[in-house]
Amino acid sequence: MILRMRSASESQVRDGTSVYPETVIAIADLTRPAKAAPRTSRDWTHGPAGEPRGYIQPTLLKELWFHTGTTCNLRCPFCLEGSSPGDKRLGALTLADVRPFIEEARSLGVEQFSFTGGEPFVIPEFPAILHHALQHRPCLVLTNGTLPILNRMRDVAALRGQPHAVRFRISLDHANAEQHDAGRGAGNFDLALNALRTLHELGFGVSVARHRGKDEDVPAVDQQFQAVFRAAGIPENIPIVSFPEFLRPNSNGAVPVITEACMTTYHTPDSRAAFMCAYTKMVVKRDGHLRVYACTLVDDDPDYDLGGTLSASMQVRVMLKHHRCFSCFAYGASCSDPGGNPMNAHQSGVSPP
Repeated sequence: MILRMRSASESQVRDGTSVYPETVIAIADLTRPAKAAPRTSRDWTHGPAGEPRGYIQPTLLKELWFHTGTTCNLRCPFCLEGSSPGDKRLGALTLADVRPFIEEARSLGVEQFSFTGGEPFVIPEFPAILHHALQHRPCLVLTNGTLPILNRMRDVAALRGQPHAVRFRISLDHANAEQHDAGRGAGNFDLALNALRTLHELGFGVSVARHRGKDEDVPAVDQQFQAVFRAAGIPENIPIVSFPEFLRPNSNGAVPVITEACMTTYHTPDSRAAFMCAYTKMVVKRDGHLRVYACTLVDDDPDYDLGGTLSASMQVRVMLKHHRCFSCFAYGASCSDPGGNPMNAHQSGVSPP
C-alpha cells in the first residue's frame, strides 16, 4: 500500500530540487559516507514504485541514547530488540565506551542522556556509566523493573544528590498480572510494581511504558493502570507512555510507503522537527565497534548506521523507509519521557488515508 499525493519527478530528486520548503540541502549531501552504511541503494531513497521517500533532516542533538546491549534477564516474545539472557546482537557498553560520546554530545549542545537495552541493570558497569552521565546532564533509564534493578537498588539510591537528576521508566505491559506475566514471566508484574514504588519512595521521577492495542480507548486503559497504582500505594498521576506493536528485529511490517508528498501534506515544519530522528541519536556496540544510529527503533537495519561519531551522524538525511517509521508518521512517537523529554515527548497524530 502506497500513500500517493503529489510527487517529485526522479530528475528533481537527482538534481536536488525536490526538498521540503524549509530545507535548503542538495540531494548530493543526502548520503555523506559512514563506512558501515550501504545507503547508496535506490531502496534507501525511493519506494518500490519509484516515488521519492519522505525524510527527516537532523538539525540538532537534544537527546543522546545509549543502547546498553541486547542481553536481558527476560525473554519476552514481543521484544522489539529480540533481547534475552546472553544475547549478543548488540554488545554490552562499558564506561570507556560511553565517555567519548558524552563529551562529543556536550559539545553539540545535548540536553539529556537516555539508556535502553536489553536490561541496563544486567550490565556490570551500568551504575558507573549512569553516575558519570549524571555529572553532565539529566538522564532517563528504561528498565523492566525486575530483579536486576531490585538487586542493585543500593547503587541506585546512591545516585541521589548528583548534579543532575535521573528518571526511570518501568515496563508494565498490561494493567493486570495475568496478561503482563504471560509475556514476561510469573511474578514479574509484582516485581515491577515493587520497583516503581521503591524508586518513587527514594525520590526519583518515575513513569510507565505499556502496550497499546489497536483502536483501543487510550484514556480508559490508562484509568485501569491508575487504579492499579492506587492499590499499590503509588501516585496515580505518574506519566504513562503507550506504544503500538513494533515487531521483532528484522521483521517486515506491512505499512504504507512514506513519500515526500506525505511529509509535506500531513506534516508541518514543527511536527517534522518532533520526529525522534530530528533531534536524537543512539549509540550501539555492534561486533565490537561503536556506531551511531538514527534513533532507538531502527538498529536492526544497517542503512541507519550513520557513522562512528555524532558529528558525522548529524550530516546524514534520514529516509523514512523502516516499517517502524510509520508509527512516528501516523501517530506521533517518542521513546523519551513526558516528564522530561527536551521535545516534550511529542505524541500527536495525523490522519493519513
